[in-house]
Amino acid sequence: MAPRTATDSPLLIDIRLSPDFRMEKAARREGLWPVAGTDEAGRGPLAGPVVAAAVILDPKRIPEGLNDSKQLTAQRREALFAEILSTSTVSIASSGAGRIDGTDIRKASLDAMRRAVCGLHRRPALVLVDGRDVPPGLACEGRAVIKGDARSLSIAAASIVAKVARDRMMTRADGVFPGYGFAMHAGYATAHHRSAITLHGPCRLHRMTFRPLRPDDVTVEISSADLL
Repeated sequence: MAPRTATDSPLLIDIRLSPDFRMEKAARREGLWPVAGTDEAGRGPLAGPVVAAAVILDPKRIPEGLNDSKQLTAQRREALFAEILSTSTVSIASSGAGRIDGTDIRKASLDAMRRAVCGLHRRPALVLVDGRDVPPGLACEGRAVIKGDARSLSIAAASIVAKVARDRMMTRADGVFPGYGFAMHAGYATAHHRSAITLHGPCRLHRMTFRPLRPDDVTVEISSADLL
């Protein structure tokens, strides 16, 4: 049997996408302009809101370095956040723990995206939405874009705005609800956060339909080491 040789064709899963403006340009050729991108931050945490942003970029003033917010450092996100706000049309909306528990995280996220789009002072002709779903109730056409924050510059910009806005909200929440470490973990289920819930119980920012906060769930066991 002949020995295997390394392929010069990388697997598709290994190819890192980088966002560009091709979808927006294609929409413009279709007569759909302006184009907004929308994304959310905070679907997974145990506490805090899910925050959505909608962004219409100015094609002549697109900030350099836009990318999926998860691929950027906090310092770079903050710098791009300021640049996006100064060059683009931006709107932010959120759904709090009450809305999340009253519906579900998917519906609350889509509703926040819908309200973010509705809050834009320029009405878009098309909305590019990160993920598999288009928010119901949009006043214009919407298109779902899987991994959109890595493919569309408009969605990438929205992901940065949503992430920075939510992080700032959770930093302020740390002062209102001390003891949970919200400024450190932004409400995610870290060992420190779970320890704080065990010590203090949940506060009104917590999502009571999320595990392990749901009443029908077994209490999470926390070791003494987690309390340090």
